[in-house]
Amino acid sequence: MRFLADGMLGRLARWLRVLGHDVLYAPDLDDRALARLARLEGRLLLTRDVALARQRGVPALLITSDRLDDQLLQVARQLRLSLETPGLTRCLACNTPLVAASRDQAAGRVPPYVLATQPRLSQCPACQRFYWPGTHWARMQEHLARLRGQLETTCG
Repeated sequence: MRFLADGMLGRLARWLRVLGHDVLYAPDLDDRALARLARLEGRLLLTRDVALARQRGVPALLITSDRLDDQLLQVARQLRLSLETPGLTRCLACNTPLVAASRDQAAGRVPPYVLATQPRLSQCPACQRFYWPGTHWARMQEHLARLRGQLETTCG
């Protein structure tokens, strides 16, 4: 599923990217431009703005909470999305699909310990950031596992 997140939902956009979803984050666009972009690109607009969510002809989901965990649970419930990750597939900063990176490409750009211990490295071809499944990724997985537990207890 493809999403467009308004300026109030940057953290949600990032976590949906963790889950492998294509999420444009447009903090600088006004409501009119957001609605147009959602229609033009066939994206579901995620917004906390009631008026924007109710605009005719705009596919939108009104996000009701300002708490990230509640937002993720709402999206998962209402859209029947899994909170399982496919691995590192999208740049968390710019949304571009990641590509495999060699140790030579990463040398001098990631900590030496990462080069020595991580068998898989990925890079964003757009913004050049490197990604690897280290401790930060493990903590994100643990957080998502807790949310999956909450989802199971409330959804049966």
